[in-house]
Amino acid sequence: MYLMRIGPAGSEKPVARIDDDSYVDLSDVVTDFNEAFFASGGLALIAPVVDARRASGDVRKFAGERIGAPIARPHQILCIGLNYSDHAAETGQAVPAEPILFTKSPNTLIGPNDDVRIPRGATKPDWEVELGIVIGKRASYLDSVEDAADYIAGFTVVNDVSERAFQLERNGQWSKGKSSETFNPAGPWLVTSDEIDNVHDLGMWLDVSGVRRQTGSTSTMIFDPFFIVHYLSQFLVLEPGDLINTGTPPGVGMGFTPPIWLQAGDVMELGIDGLGAQRQTVIAPR
Repeated sequence: MYLMRIGPAGSEKPVARIDDDSYVDLSDVVTDFNEAFFASGGLALIAPVVDARRASGDVRKFAGERIGAPIARPHQILCIGLNYSDHAAETGQAVPAEPILFTKSPNTLIGPNDDVRIPRGATKPDWEVELGIVIGKRASYLDSVEDAADYIAGFTVVNDVSERAFQLERNGQWSKGKSSETFNPAGPWLVTSDEIDNVHDLGMWLDVSGVRRQTGSTSTMIFDPFFIVHYLSQFLVLEPGDLINTGTPPGVGMGFTPPIWLQAGDVMELGIDGLGAQRQTVIAPR
């Protein structure tokens, strides 16, 4: 299934995408794609509803509605740093022996085509196309990497927008350079795991104002999604609906010589094979 939330910010309704033109409305079946939905086995509940309504022709046409993030605000957004071997190389840093973990504020989550706002005082805003994992059920101390697949609801495209000066030059943890408002566009869909043939080999790309900046593949991940979920479950409890950003391939702004930073008016376009595409306009600080 391809799950979406459409409508004005704060008033999105849950739907299942059928194709580029149509969807099945699920707002009479579930309230939202949130923690309660995943925790209660919502994916199994809606699957036959989607099939039945599609078969009966009970589908609706998209009419230019805003696309929200495919999940409601999660309990937590967890992020893995330097998780692509080629990205680690461009930053001049060693490949990590274990996943590097940091967090983003959950209120950074926005829709895939919403504006990204440069924060006040920013001097080095940057982009990062990433594969996002959505947790499907509570995970704690998983026994094996293989078990992790049962705890993943699906995958989505995320843009881990970053302010490098805040992140690297203002002391403390990376989170302060990752948690400004609008810094986590997600979507357009949550693609359930059964729809993806091989999550280990998905092409990724990102353009800035029409110029290709990132081209990569999940095949160069150091720690794959299943390892990450198992690993994190040894340190903290993953709740249903949690989002994990899994790192970015090379081509981020800080990796160029000289570095390239986002400016107001820039347009970021990005996507991952089978998971859809995003488009954000960068806007000035408040």
